[in-house]
Amino acid sequence: MYQYTVSDTNIEALYASAPELEKKLRQLDNLQDVTSDLQIANPQVSIDIDRDRASALGLTAAQIESALSYAYSTPKISTIYATDNQYSVIVGLSPEYQADLKSLDLLSVRSSNGVLVPLNTVATLRQSVGPLSVNHTAQLPAVTISFNLKPGISLGDVVGKIEQLSKETLPATATGKFQGTAQAFQDSLQGLGLLLIAAILVIYVILGILYENFIHPITILTSLPSAGFGALITLSIFHSELNVYAFVGIILLIGIVKKNGIMMVDFAIGARKQGSNAYEAIYEACLVRFRPIMMTTLAALMGTLPIALGVGAGAESRRALGLAVVGGLIFSQMLTLYITPVFYVYMEELQERWKRRDIRAKEKAREEQTIQPKPPVSLPPAR
Repeated sequence: MYQYTVSDTNIEALYASAPELEKKLRQLDNLQDVTSDLQIANPQVSIDIDRDRASALGLTAAQIESALSYAYSTPKISTIYATDNQYSVIVGLSPEYQADLKSLDLLSVRSSNGVLVPLNTVATLRQSVGPLSVNHTAQLPAVTISFNLKPGISLGDVVGKIEQLSKETLPATATGKFQGTAQAFQDSLQGLGLLLIAAILVIYVILGILYENFIHPITILTSLPSAGFGALITLSIFHSELNVYAFVGIILLIGIVKKNGIMMVDFAIGARKQGSNAYEAIYEACLVRFRPIMMTTLAALMGTLPIALGVGAGAESRRALGLAVVGGLIFSQMLTLYITPVFYVYMEELQERWKRRDIRAKEKAREEQTIQPKPPVSLPPAR
């Protein structure tokens, strides 16, 4: 069972909006067994105090509340200590009067001047229904709605719909959040996006230090978008949710896929140092590095294929990891050998234009320094 808790400072607004939200959740096709812990059919008695009349008779609201507390909450007011035992003194009505609503008319409250004032002269009794108990979350009244998912439906498919219905149904003062397993699911996904970005940034920094260049790391990382797209498409085709295992698979996929770019770019850089142009260097790199790229890719595919097929005990929970890796590798392998070389050629041409521009700027500055006339030299006056 998954839980969604609604809390509000206004308990009346909470008890009015929570059943409406529960009704809308029952209408969702992806949910089943929708229940709530709100039970507001319990009979209760509300006492409305006429404060003006009570004040005229010498009574305060606190005195009336104390009288009701002594009558029905059976408080302990004293202890009698004997030689071998002790006895608690408890004040309260007899059980037969506590169960009878008419007994409230028999209660009297002693005023400040010592006069007994019947309760029904300063208060009005009102029968209604209310909750059997008031649940709280973070010291606020709360209602928890529990639900199950239908077979083949993931939690990620319904989280957004439930939050949207909550915004449309609940008043502005109410707040709703998931509890239990659903909350753990949300918390687990909050930092994974930042973790993915951090992994890419770390790879870029390491590659930049390795090649002492800002452009080549970007060329190597061009294979990552296709790998990520292939992983998401595969998860969608097999109706697998993007959970923690899937994110681990995507991060693992980043490490596997970037080696394709490293193999090609590293070879192309060496060929460029030997005098080849950008096109010839990357073309030769694709031919020479094709076999090791395919070997490492197939090795990774064969290693993660059993996980993607769900083979073994408990493999259903880890299947998203295998699907992300297998789908991302297949999709990126079909595109990397076409995207990365093209991007490399364009980046090399861009670097060459920057170098030519810098050279022209330096030559122009040198010419200006040469043409600029020297200031005349002033001779000291003759003595």
